[in-house]
Amino acid sequence: MHSKRRAGVLLGYANIVVKNAVNLLYTPLLLAFVGQGDYGVFQSANSFVFSLTLLSFGLSGTYVRFYMQRKTRDDDEGIRMLNGMYLLLYAAISVTAAIVGLVFSTQTQTLFGATFKPHEVLLASHVMAIMALNVAVTLFSTVFDAYVAANEEFTFQQTRQMATTLMTPGAALVLLNLGMGIVGVACAQLMVSALLLVLNVRYALGRLNMRFSFAQLDSGLLVALVSFSAWLFANQVCDLINQNVPNVILGATCGATAVAVFAVAVQVRNVFVSLSTTLSNVFVPMVNRIVSQTNDNTELTRLMTRVGRLQMMLLCWVYGGFVVVGSFFVRRWAGEGFADAYPLVLVMVLPLCVPLSQNIGIEIQRAKNLHKARSIVYLAMAVLSVVSTWLLSRRFGYWAAALSYVASIVLGNGVFMNWYYHERIGLDMLHFWRSVAPVPACMAIAAVVCFVGTKVAPVTRWTRFLAWGGAYSILYGLLLWVAALSEIDRASVVSHTLALLNRVRGEAC
Repeated sequence: MHSKRRAGVLLGYANIVVKNAVNLLYTPLLLAFVGQGDYGVFQSANSFVFSLTLLSFGLSGTYVRFYMQRKTRDDDEGIRMLNGMYLLLYAAISVTAAIVGLVFSTQTQTLFGATFKPHEVLLASHVMAIMALNVAVTLFSTVFDAYVAANEEFTFQQTRQMATTLMTPGAALVLLNLGMGIVGVACAQLMVSALLLVLNVRYALGRLNMRFSFAQLDSGLLVALVSFSAWLFANQVCDLINQNVPNVILGATCGATAVAVFAVAVQVRNVFVSLSTTLSNVFVPMVNRIVSQTNDNTELTRLMTRVGRLQMMLLCWVYGGFVVVGSFFVRRWAGEGFADAYPLVLVMVLPLCVPLSQNIGIEIQRAKNLHKARSIVYLAMAVLSVVSTWLLSRRFGYWAAALSYVASIVLGNGVFMNWYYHERIGLDMLHFWRSVAPVPACMAIAAVVCFVGTKVAPVTRWTRFLAWGGAYSILYGLLLWVAALSEIDRASVVSHTLALLNRVRGEAC
């Protein structure tokens, strides 16, 4: 299992590199094909339709916990019953999502008519209809994806995701060249999602021998699933609000251009989220196994601290680099009209680094069935964020959405959750922060030094972009080595480096 997790992490980060490399090319090409206005229409329609994922009511996050409970008891029949219940539930959810989404697509004049032009309203209608089908297909695939994840088949997950990353823009560009515009982009996503469903079904049924039982559906299991997932559903609502509702509000109050700028900032923000979740996701089955077998808070604290420190090192490295060279990158990548995306990212991501370095804690809460309080607080913060964005967006535009998001992160994810982990979950957060705190301090010093240096030698071309990025990385690495790594960490780095060099030398010979 250790080798599986290591392969999953390595492939996950390779996937991130591929995904962002593709986005570097795909997003500018997409903007060149469809223009800023149509891009904003696509983001608004997609964000609205994505709300259909709420129909899963949080069930997608419950499977691993209930699977592990039965796995530790060697209850094969219980696993088959669990699979059968999930298949029936998600079949109903997928059909409902498709129907509701198609109804949404007939109401675009009501939703966006005040700020969208007539042809943009029609485009939004077409995109919403196609994306509704895409959401339905994606939801149904969840049944098989969850089974693959519970069996810790991370290599299949990541290679499949990498193929999806490459295929989606490829299919979209073909359809764009045929003159289909953003409708072609939506069609490409639907086609790739359908292929992904086929791959999931084939692997789960064929390779992992996934089986279903419908003969005796357990009403007690259904009640347990629904009661547990109800609070995960609240988390889904919060994530949906933070990810998609600002685009809808900005589309209704400020127009498609404001949506496009904010969407680019959110796209960069999502890179940081993926950097964190790629590492933590491979430990989800392990967390549930620990809680099911021993529920040892000391072991859970050590795991959260070890993973969280690695996450913080990676997040701070990328964030500090973005501080130094991000303005040049955004202007060259998306265009001068998107320059405000740079400060938007800086403001939104800095407080986000705290919860992103602690998302193993989310899985610990779920495994212990102690996630209710988090859901209530996050829901309150999300409502506050929506209200403040709506009230302030006409005056402050996308800055209203950004600052509302920051307030919810600081109060909910930062202050409350650290108290809750320590006092209610039983994790030693003082130990966590003693281990993690030196990392952002190293980042701050390296970023400030290099940022000041860019005022002397500004980043005006790609060679300076690479030079300053390299200088920052070296300085940050040296500071980590001196101030943040323990003797054990340094010895581990040296031993792993020597082992890698010996392996390379042996393969060369």
